[in-house]
Amino acid sequence: MSSMFKWDVVDPAPGQPVGPRQRLSWGRTAGLGAQHVVAMFGATFVFPLVMGLDPNLAIMFSGICTILFLLICNNRVPSYLGTSASFVAAVAAIRGQGGDSADVTGAIMVAGIVLALVGVLVHFAGSGVIHKILPPAVTGAVVMLIGFNLAPVVAGIYWPQDQWIALLTAAFMVFAAVLFPGFWSRIAVFLALIFGFLMSWLFDGVFGAITTPLPGQNLDENGVAQAFSHDRLWAWGNVDKADWIGFPSGTLGDGVSVVHGPSFSLTFVLLVLPGVIALIAENTGHVKAVAEMTGEDLDPYMGRAIGADGFATALASAFGGSPTTTYAENIGVMGATRVYSTAAYYVAAAVAILLGLCPKFGAIVNATPGGVLGGITVVLYGMIGLVGAKIWVENHVDFGNPVNLVGLSAGLIAGIGGVTLKFTDNFELGGIALGTILVIVFFHMVNRGHRAGTHRGADEVTHAL
Repeated sequence: MSSMFKWDVVDPAPGQPVGPRQRLSWGRTAGLGAQHVVAMFGATFVFPLVMGLDPNLAIMFSGICTILFLLICNNRVPSYLGTSASFVAAVAAIRGQGGDSADVTGAIMVAGIVLALVGVLVHFAGSGVIHKILPPAVTGAVVMLIGFNLAPVVAGIYWPQDQWIALLTAAFMVFAAVLFPGFWSRIAVFLALIFGFLMSWLFDGVFGAITTPLPGQNLDENGVAQAFSHDRLWAWGNVDKADWIGFPSGTLGDGVSVVHGPSFSLTFVLLVLPGVIALIAENTGHVKAVAEMTGEDLDPYMGRAIGADGFATALASAFGGSPTTTYAENIGVMGATRVYSTAAYYVAAAVAILLGLCPKFGAIVNATPGGVLGGITVVLYGMIGLVGAKIWVENHVDFGNPVNLVGLSAGLIAGIGGVTLKFTDNFELGGIALGTILVIVFFHMVNRGHRAGTHRGADEVTHAL
């Protein structure tokens, strides 16, 4: 174990890379660790907010889970485990069906265990098993329907709270992500959050209060939020009351304790299992990207990485925390700095744990106006969906092939459109869960038949429709 924490100290020439088992001086390593914190920061606490979980707890567990990931991967795969967006749509569905935060974390905990078991399978069977069951055509479709299934969440919950702040925040985030230079573009979520806060403060001063419904506030006898007059920064008063140091505590918007044990329901578990496919794709892509950047063969660590993320997700969920995934934002930092040292990630993890132990920081995050979240999520959710298209493009998925064109189409529409399949009065499949099942089953069904039969062109299929 002691050898794992020995990095070769190097002082490279400009442009020369620093490997995973190397490090710069501790002072420079601390600076790089801080960059990784900033890069993961925005998305790591925005996604718990939109899932109705505690961002402080999510930040703290992101640090704990990052350390676990590095240990399991023997410090060979430099990665930061931030909050995963793969379960956001399923969480919205769970809450829409009356589930609370304990139901959410229970379902995600099971998904984490399943992902850990997949990691064990991949470790012993090899990474080829992933590509056989989940080829890029299928993975891209699942990721796409996960993202686009979130559109009603933006339209129905966040955007209506303050449409003009949402529009301005979205415009700023798009501009920052594309046109800001280098590192600043990679922290566009964080910058958009600050911009949204400032605009909300300005609008409160210039235009006064707004009259809109707020989730969990001013409920009628049926538990439906009613519109009332409030400042955009109405929750800022809680910041002064919060302590500087302490464990995450209190209650969530639905009355469940911030730190809580999970509750389990088969119906809710089935809603979140498609997110496992997205996490497999994210972890696989992450390991491949790091391998390409470092020039090292990381295939032997593919199963470890997937299993570590699953274990981390299950662990965080067991205490009420958010699911985790390896973060592309931090790959961007490594690409810019060419420093792949895992030592920097230990520093980042330590900083995240300290932030999680600051209730005042959590109160600031929880004071984020709904309009700001509307602007950020309308961009983020679209980006999640388009990652599916990115997977198709990068893997040259041919939609002239009817296997891809027709095999994926039904599942996409079922998942994005919220189609349901009712089995009993108490059990039905719908949305992402049904869409994922249809994508996988239909694709492999026609793919096997297509290989056995004769090829028909896409034009023939189109005419047949």
